[in-house]
Amino acid sequence: MNYTIDMNAAEPAYIQLYKCMVRDITAGIYAFGEKLPSKRGIALETGLSVITVEHALALLSEEGYIETRLRSGCFVLYRSADFHSRPERDAAPQERRAREARGVDYFPFSVISKTVRRVLLEWGEQLFERSPNFGMPELKYEICRYLSRSRGISVAPDEVIIGSGAEYLYGLVAQYLGAGRVFALEDPSYDKIRRVYEAHGIVCELLPMARDGIASSALAASRAGVLHLTPFNSYPSGITADISKKHEYLRWARERGGVIIEDNFDSELTVSHKAEEPLFSMAGGADVIYINTFSRTIAPSLRVGYMLLPRSMAEDFRAKLGFYSCTVPVLDQIVIAELLKNGDFERHVNRVRRKRRSELKGE
Repeated sequence: MNYTIDMNAAEPAYIQLYKCMVRDITAGIYAFGEKLPSKRGIALETGLSVITVEHALALLSEEGYIETRLRSGCFVLYRSADFHSRPERDAAPQERRAREARGVDYFPFSVISKTVRRVLLEWGEQLFERSPNFGMPELKYEICRYLSRSRGISVAPDEVIIGSGAEYLYGLVAQYLGAGRVFALEDPSYDKIRRVYEAHGIVCELLPMARDGIASSALAASRAGVLHLTPFNSYPSGITADISKKHEYLRWARERGGVIIEDNFDSELTVSHKAEEPLFSMAGGADVIYINTFSRTIAPSLRVGYMLLPRSMAEDFRAKLGFYSCTVPVLDQIVIAELLKNGDFERHVNRVRRKRRSELKGE
């Protein structure tokens, strides 16, 4: 292992090691089914502690690159063939336990009230002014900065659309993409997704779930041109797509000229030390629209969501639907922008994630 780990870098050593190992695994240096060096061997080769190596291996396992076998070691699960012609792993839909608890952890009220008072004082009557149609630039800018540092998503503010929750954004997607196209949904999935699309006259095709996501045979046979996915902790099955399944989805979109709607409503609250890698940042030429909201991370009553458009769609989307007024009050937008800007939002998310990790350990 000829890895150089910079102990003075801002990026943690275990993340650097994780990235180096992902590079070697995807390059075929460690082939499918091959056993990795022991954690002590990796530690000696890299000059890292065994605990640091364990953290990197845990991330590889969570992402589906490897599996750990008791008293046997770590073995590579990744194979490039999975991204070209993926065999069926389990044709029958199968529930598995959700990785995260689904309890609500509200944002601290004291922080919200303090931020609202400050915004009212600093903005004054400017809050009465009309929001730009796709959202306040202050909020869109802070969302871009947050996604860049927390999720590795690179997106420009003019590719961000602000709306009053996921259901409103589903409606915009339906109007933009829906004419004459079939939408494929996970089965089971959140029922309102189907109901919103059908209310806009869209034909929905339900694709059965296997252990790692939509069954490969159903996906290949689908006649859909749009695929709506919840790759992390899909509701109500609790299924999370592994790295191979994510690449299968992206290959489907590239080969078919299709569009993926990535619905990541629960993604921030993973118990993993590393957030799930979104399809949007992995797209590699595929058209992926990313949707998320602040309902899970702040409060269900806060009807604020955002949608990220691929650069290839942004200008056309604005031309077709730019006449819509923004449906989120300016005050709400500026308050969320402040929570993102001053770090209160990330501190809350990290606190919830630590709490859930502690709860899982105590089971």
